[in-house]
Amino acid sequence: MELAEIRTYPVKSTAGILRPSARVLPWGLEGDRRWGVVDPLGELIWVGEHPRLLSVSAAETPEGGLRLSAKGMGELRVPPATGDTIPMGCSNLDRAVLAHADAHEWFTRLLGRPARLIWLDEPARRAGAGEYAGLWDGPLHLVSRSSLRRLDDWIAEGALERREHPPGPLDIARFRPNAVIDGAEPFAEDAWASVSIGEIDFRVSESCDRCAATIWNPTTQERGREPLRTLAERRRWDGKTWFGIRLVPRNVGELRVGDEVRPG
Repeated sequence: MELAEIRTYPVKSTAGILRPSARVLPWGLEGDRRWGVVDPLGELIWVGEHPRLLSVSAAETPEGGLRLSAKGMGELRVPPATGDTIPMGCSNLDRAVLAHADAHEWFTRLLGRPARLIWLDEPARRAGAGEYAGLWDGPLHLVSRSSLRRLDDWIAEGALERREHPPGPLDIARFRPNAVIDGAEPFAEDAWASVSIGEIDFRVSESCDRCAATIWNPTTQERGREPLRTLAERRRWDGKTWFGIRLVPRNVGELRVGDEVRPG
C-alpha cells in the first residue's frame, strides 16, 4: 500500500490543494484549515448550506496571508491576520483572529450573507486539543481509493436496479481527505487501530461519519443524492453513514506521496 495523494485546505470548506509532501505537526498537516468562514456571531458557516465555498481557491502567501479566487469574483490578497483574538460562537473553538475587512466583504458577496474570515492563531486552543490539538475536522482524514471504487460499483448497481442511468465515478474530493491511499482491500481501514505512513506513526481515533456536504459536486456545486443514498444502504450503523478514518499523529515529520502505508 502507498500514499497516493496529499491534500490540504488552507481555508476550511474551500477547495483543497494537492501537494507532493506535507509536514505533520501535533495538530495535523501544516497549513491545513487554519482559516475559516464564520457568521457575525462566530458560528462556522457550513458548506452543506453554502456550497459556493467549494468554488473558492485559497493559497497561502509567503508572508502568511492568503490569495483567494472564485468564479465570478475578483482575486483578493489577504494580509496576515495580526490583531487580537475575539470570542467565537463555535462549540469547539473559543477564540480566533479576524482577518482584514476586505476578506469579510469578499466572502459576504460570494455567499450572499454576512460572513467573516478568521484565522486560528493557536491550533491547540481548540476545545479537545488533547485529542485533536486544533483542527476542526480532526487531525488527519484518510480515505482509500479502493474503498471509493467499491462505493462507485455499489452506486452503479443501485442505479441499474432502479433503471436509472449509472453515474460516473465520484470525485474523491467530495470527501475532503488529507491522505488518499491505494493498494488496500476495500474498507480494510475500518479495522485498523493504528497505521504508519512513511516515517509517521498514527493512532486511528475514529471512523468518519459523512454529512450532506458530500452530495455537492465540488467542481460544479450541483446537488445530488449520492453518495449518501448508497452509504445509507451499505455503510450505515449507529444512526450514521461512514467512509474513511481519522488519525492522530504520534510523532512529527514529513509525509510524501509514494510513502509506504503499514497498518498496525
